[in-house]
Amino acid sequence: MRIAFFVNSVESEMPGYTTTTLALTAAQRGHSVVYIEPGDFILRPDDSLAVSVVVLPGVAYRTSDRLYAALQEAANQKRTFAIGDIDVLFLRNDPSLDSSDRSWAANAGIMFGRLAAERGVLVINDPDGLAQAQNKLYLQAFPEVVRPPTLISRSVAEIRAFIDKQPKGCIVKPLQGSGGKNVFHIATPDDSNLNQIFEAASGEGYLIAQAYLPEAKAGDARLFLMNGRPLERDGSYAAFRRVPAKGDLRSNIHAAGTARKVKVTDTMLGIAEMVRPKLVSDGMFLVGLDIVGDKLLEINVFTPGGLARAAAMYKTDFAMSVIASLEEKLTLRKAYGMAMSNSQLATS
Repeated sequence: MRIAFFVNSVESEMPGYTTTTLALTAAQRGHSVVYIEPGDFILRPDDSLAVSVVVLPGVAYRTSDRLYAALQEAANQKRTFAIGDIDVLFLRNDPSLDSSDRSWAANAGIMFGRLAAERGVLVINDPDGLAQAQNKLYLQAFPEVVRPPTLISRSVAEIRAFIDKQPKGCIVKPLQGSGGKNVFHIATPDDSNLNQIFEAASGEGYLIAQAYLPEAKAGDARLFLMNGRPLERDGSYAAFRRVPAKGDLRSNIHAAGTARKVKVTDTMLGIAEMVRPKLVSDGMFLVGLDIVGDKLLEINVFTPGGLARAAAMYKTDFAMSVIASLEEKLTLRKAYGMAMSNSQLATS
């Protein structure tokens, strides 16, 4: 198969990224790998869709470093393919990274992903599902039992009143964003820094005020789901604990957090089972759940990262299971044609 990875930019990819790990496994299994950036789609007057791609050279790669070096070397030599020459379009961009400096790029994957799906390409995660999940408001669509008490507002008065009802304080963060940027812990509604925090965080729009969970001091657990089920291989789950740096409340790896092994508990599996029906309905093939205690803090549906870390921890090639699942979906596509919708096929 030919698999296309849609990313913010080829230049910003790194050897340790989950996308690179998936590309390496696909190449090692004999598949053709290409990369697409937000400005690469072409919709022609005859309604045909084409795409300009970076083609990964079809040679044997043993490591992500080798693949990354080859990808960067090939980045200036793009080729144009008809969209029908792509079997799988894997949307792996982070829209929040483009929302400020080039807003036109933030939704390009969703918009053109829909067109690709209409033309028979398997697009994952499903673009219509991703359209619902472009910010942290998506979490509110899941059962209340798995979510901490949450307020979404731009009103300081509303946020103060909400914090007053939370005996252990609140986490305040932008509704849109990633990587732990502008995440604050507010202990009381009288916190003298609240106005400054509000000013810093609300510059990106609406704010989320979320009841603080004391268990978060030990970090959160990232659990990968594939086809709505916990990703498991060779008796190990694709999961790890993200531990905050000393003096920091953010556990994001990009914010200096560290990754450690984690025991996947019945509670975590129960949360996964609770969110499974909607994720399957939305065509969410590969996602990352961020769990603290018995609550779900976030669902990463665009670029869930850390698969390579989990593979190294448990000496298990989780990416192999992901690519093998895509191979099975293509077999179904050939058998069913367009009788199965993209969202159905994405999580079948």
